[in-house]
Amino acid sequence: MRAEPPGKGMTVADLGEFGLIRRVTESRRQPAGTLLGPGDDAAVVAAPDGRVVASTDVLVEGVHFRLDWSSPEQVGRKAVAVNLADVAAMGAVPTGVLVGLACPPKTPAGVIDQLAAGLWAEATRAGVGVVGGDMTSTGSGDVMVVSVSALGDLEGRAPVTRGGALPGDILAVCGRLGWAAAGLAVLGRGFRSPVGVVNAHRVPEPPYAAGPQAALAGATAMIDVSDGLLADLDHVAEASNVAIDVQTNLIEVPQRLVDVSSALGADPRHWVLTGGEDHALAATFPDPHGIPEGWTTIGTVTRGRAVTVDGKPYEGPAGWQHWR
Repeated sequence: MRAEPPGKGMTVADLGEFGLIRRVTESRRQPAGTLLGPGDDAAVVAAPDGRVVASTDVLVEGVHFRLDWSSPEQVGRKAVAVNLADVAAMGAVPTGVLVGLACPPKTPAGVIDQLAAGLWAEATRAGVGVVGGDMTSTGSGDVMVVSVSALGDLEGRAPVTRGGALPGDILAVCGRLGWAAAGLAVLGRGFRSPVGVVNAHRVPEPPYAAGPQAALAGATAMIDVSDGLLADLDHVAEASNVAIDVQTNLIEVPQRLVDVSSALGADPRHWVLTGGEDHALAATFPDPHGIPEGWTTIGTVTRGRAVTVDGKPYEGPAGWQHWR
């Protein structure tokens, strides 16, 4: 069952589409880059570079979030974070987000209030606004769907794609790895603590500034770690036609993950290598001395076409795969 929020007596059906839109947009401040925000047929966002980086992700209740595990505010923050991480992974600076929401008519208005608060909170953390979107009913369906489109600006730089890694490059990461997977494992066992680990699953913390930072430092390829480090590095290896070796002696497993894994009888290294939803950034750099502060070297790029761990194929699933 969903947590009962304040104001549960009024539903989205009572408010109607436009009443609900006014409720979640009024009194919200937009950054200077939003030239025209919610209220018209479309938003207008500044694009000084002349190009727009765009990405969309869909979060489905029961698949990407559960309202008995996460508050609506946390779901809103997560919905924005997973999208803006993709923008950062291109080396771009976020400029705005658009939100599509589908929910049952009986959804309490307080749930949407909290969801909107989370959307705006995470957008503000990234320095952007919620510039527009759409709301609709799921009819007789009982599942909430949140879709966010994120926009970004390259500031005159070339995009950092998955396809630029070269033999001789150094692999590095910025951000947490394995924390969200550990949090999911804890929740799956029916526990709600340790809170720091559980909240890592509820609300990822992508290092937004690290994407443009890596681009300025000459990163040759970059990706958002959403489905698991090894699974996402495989996308880089395929696009770049290279081999990537992850060296576990370079990856520090946080003590908190060690403690949680011990309690659950799990392998913390498996969470770090294959756990998704932390939305760290992984990038390749041509010069080991040019890797920016805050990034950690964890491997190398060579000729071939494979992703290995300590020189060997990894046994078991490398990460999340939809429909499997």
